[in-house]
Amino acid sequence: MQSQFGSSLKHWRNQRRMSQLDLALTADVSARHISFLETGRSRPSRSMVLHLCEQLDVPRAVRNTMLNQAGLAPAYQSRTLANDEMEPIRSAIGWMLERHNPYPAIAIDRHWTIVDLNEAANRLLGGMGLGEGMSAVQALIDTPALQAAITNLPEVVEHLRHRLRTESAHYGGDDVLDAIERDLQAIAGGELLQLGGILPAFVPTRYRIGETELSLLSTFAQFGTAEDIALGELRIEMMFPADEATRQTLLALGGG
Repeated sequence: MQSQFGSSLKHWRNQRRMSQLDLALTADVSARHISFLETGRSRPSRSMVLHLCEQLDVPRAVRNTMLNQAGLAPAYQSRTLANDEMEPIRSAIGWMLERHNPYPAIAIDRHWTIVDLNEAANRLLGGMGLGEGMSAVQALIDTPALQAAITNLPEVVEHLRHRLRTESAHYGGDDVLDAIERDLQAIAGGELLQLGGILPAFVPTRYRIGETELSLLSTFAQFGTAEDIALGELRIEMMFPADEATRQTLLALGGG
């Protein structure tokens, strides 16, 4: 009879499109042992659960669940940024956000909720009703002013939908991200991107705010050694000017 742990292991192995042999080779164990774990004929040790989860890139919250399913104690906590242990993280986030001025930067969680933002991001997003505690992607659905400000909306939406699908797959499915991804299609007016020839190196988000035009590209930073659940899901989106005119405008707005 298949155990709960065995069922979860098989689910995540299939989610990552790996055969039992693929996982065995990657984890340096026998395929027979993987089979016995999935069918419940063998019970895993704590180190084996964590080792297999690492090879399958299982999210930390799910690793706790799989440890519990194997009759073992959880390994990961989910601390808030207000926790004393997180002071170095708060300091690092503040340092990155502040020094990215006059370019916009925001810290976001798993569901793109804005955890913190710098002065430049507040200038850009605040006028469109976005701020701390709001989901940056949900706001794109709910805020007509934000939709109207993005002049290449269908292009941005299509790339964002692809990113959300990828992120949801990483978590083994995420109802919140899946719902947002479906709703995004409606605001693009059903327009399909006509891709032909050589694609550009990147897709900027182009904003028109009054007489001002900004073209921004984004990069995301994460804490590479995070073992906390919430910290592992935290990202910092740093926006950069995609052209010289935008760079000059942001410098002027920031007093540079």
